[in-house]
Amino acid sequence: MLVIRPEEPDDAEAVARVHVHGWQAGYAGIMPEEVLNRLNVAAWAQRRRDMGTADPGQPFRTLLAERGGTVIGFATFGPYRNNQDRADVDDALGEVVAMYVERAYWGDGTAGRLLAAARAALAGRGWTAYRLWVLRDNRRARRFYERAGLSADGERSTYQVPMAGGRPPVGLVELRYAGRLDG
Repeated sequence: MLVIRPEEPDDAEAVARVHVHGWQAGYAGIMPEEVLNRLNVAAWAQRRRDMGTADPGQPFRTLLAERGGTVIGFATFGPYRNNQDRADVDDALGEVVAMYVERAYWGDGTAGRLLAAARAALAGRGWTAYRLWVLRDNRRARRFYERAGLSADGERSTYQVPMAGGRPPVGLVELRYAGRLDG
């Protein structure tokens, strides 16, 4: 049975594992392979702990999808980040900041239930509209969000992927999607 629950401090490693696996599966063929190969679950878990992602005092929340006590997905959401900067938020809009599901659960309804729970939590905080950013070349994710009622609103950004060895970053185009929470 699928359980959706809030992230707790002890979940950092499990969420980081899903996040790393999500990048490796979802961005294969989009992001440089060397970047995906060097992702480190322990480092990403520590970054979550440092950011206090499970701290009830911060404006961003994470919901987890669990099966049999194992975290298989997560969605992080909160106020809209101007220029994708957590320190500069627009409280008039909500945003789904990140959403990943383990590849073995793609297409089984987990992502839809997770997004629905995140949308309900955003609406519960008083927002009537929300945004999210998705890589332009991530066609699978774009189709999922479009089926969920979101649409590209014409805003674009470039995500700078850092490269090793002092090489310049690789820029990947992101599209902003918009959706309503009151319909």
